Amino acid sequence: MTPEEYLEFERTSEIKHEYFDGEMFAMVGARVNHNRISSNITTELNNKFKANQSPCDVFSSDMRVKIQESSIYTYPDIVAICGDIELEDHHFDTLLNPVVIIEILSSSTEAYDRGQKFTHYRRITSLQEYILVSQYHCQVEKYVRRDDGTWSLSSYEGMEEKLNIASIHCELRLSDIYYRVEFER
Repeated sequence: MTPEEYLEFERTSEIKHEYFDGEMFAMVGARVNHNRISSNITTELNNKFKANQSPCDVFSSDMRVKIQESSIYTYPDIVAICGDIELEDHHFDTLLNPVVIIEILSSSTEAYDRGQKFTHYRRITSLQEYILVSQYHCQVEKYVRRDDGTWSLSSYEGMEEKLNIASIHCELRLSDIYYRVEFER
């Protein structure tokens, strides 16, 4: 399947699909914790952007991202961007220049999110921070692109800790990220 065929199909589909190497993959539904975490982060970022009159935007998993260097189309859980939004075409549904991508890990996607997906995300020249959020316990990992193109990792594991997302000038408390999230025992 070509990228053009994928987009034509995807724009009329009732469910979302990611596109990789000529193939489509259906996206599965998410659990309560995943949805709460996503809502919490999106709400916190939106509130901070509004309060600071920031030029940044946050989008949930309905915003498709194209990794131009790989011809991959994906739906990150959360995407943040500052300044002008670059879109693929006149349909206004495919973002090209994310600054921050946040993925909420699940048992079925964790290996892909940490491995091959991150390898492709690193090809996005605008991407400055990649954040992985566990839905099973209090843990957030942040990868930051350094000036030399390498990535550094920071890990946060306490509810009292604060996650600084420098590229969008925001700080999130883990207690806000995990508000009303109940971890399985």
